[in-house]
Amino acid sequence: MNHQNKSIFRPADRIASFKPYFFASLNQKITELKALGVDVIRLDMGSPDLPPADFITEVLISTARRSDTHGYTPNGGTLAFRRAIAAYYADRFQVDLDPQKETIALLGSKEGIFNLTQVCINPGDIVLVPNPGYPVYQSSTMIAGGQIFPMPLLSENHFLPDLDSIPEWVLERARLIWLNYPNNPTGAVAPFEFFEKAVAFAHKHQILIAHDAPYVDICFDGYKAPSIMQVPGAKEVAIEFNSLSKTYNMAGWRLGMAVGNAEVIRYLHTYKSQVDSSHFEAILQAGIIALTGDQSWLEERNQIYQYRRDIALSGLRESGFKVETPPAAIYIWAHLPEGYTDSTAFCSQLLEEAGVSVTPGVVYGKHGEGYIRISLGVPTDRLREAMHRMIEWLKK
Repeated sequence: MNHQNKSIFRPADRIASFKPYFFASLNQKITELKALGVDVIRLDMGSPDLPPADFITEVLISTARRSDTHGYTPNGGTLAFRRAIAAYYADRFQVDLDPQKETIALLGSKEGIFNLTQVCINPGDIVLVPNPGYPVYQSSTMIAGGQIFPMPLLSENHFLPDLDSIPEWVLERARLIWLNYPNNPTGAVAPFEFFEKAVAFAHKHQILIAHDAPYVDICFDGYKAPSIMQVPGAKEVAIEFNSLSKTYNMAGWRLGMAVGNAEVIRYLHTYKSQVDSSHFEAILQAGIIALTGDQSWLEERNQIYQYRRDIALSGLRESGFKVETPPAAIYIWAHLPEGYTDSTAFCSQLLEEAGVSVTPGVVYGKHGEGYIRISLGVPTDRLREAMHRMIEWLKK
């Protein structure tokens, strides 16, 4: 018998049609180009190139050298780390949190974002998802069997969703709404009044708000991003995700947090207890000092990002892009020059012909078509070279 064409493995229906995460496919293409000798400058992934402050790394090293720090740690983080989360929120936002009931440690906020949908959404439930938006909001909904109702983020509305335009039949079935400010991919920010409106909206329609806030401490030109938890009544209807990845340049350490509604935090804790075995103690100890130690170094780091932002804005505008100046986050959201409409084709050509990798806006949803996203997480000289290459390429 010939069994060569018959596989005994069948994927679960909920993932059978899934394509690889965009950046996984892009990595493969870039690897192939590098093997051919192409010098690729990557402006696509939002991964900080700068290290954490030395005092954070020193705690990691000293804790790792101890003989008593290599066993399992409590699921959802040690009480000491959860107290550090609460201390950070008290100092940064003047928000009081119960460390044991209203905080939880995550393996980076991405894990928590995915898991939240699994614990809150039943098949057929509607999730309100920003478009363009972080792809995990959508993929986690699909895997949970939920239905996605896209909320367009348009430049004419300052990249804020129009909550008043959501149909009543959708609101009756909606269980979860995703918000993300400072925003990925647009770099937009939300005024505090928008968060107040969102909390009132959630109370009225009994919808859980999930606010994804990993960029609240990367701000420019004097702007200071708020937390939705500062709104009275927010803890009754909201959970907020944050991460040490972007704030403290600790992306590879996989340490994040969720705070807010105690019942939802408990659901997440129960789910995580079946999925993972928490963190390495040394990472948690370093996270504690990151959250509660000297924060002044972040301003110098933000000045570097702001300098890079201005280099990129100048280069993009010279190249013919329409682009607004983002007051926060590590991205620039740029509308393609006149004559270009297909962001995927544009990015593919730019990569192959100029060796510059940027992200097509359509990756973040159909309302992202016509845009590209550029990350500032690349050394300044490489960013400057990328802008030079792009300008010269578009002149041809």
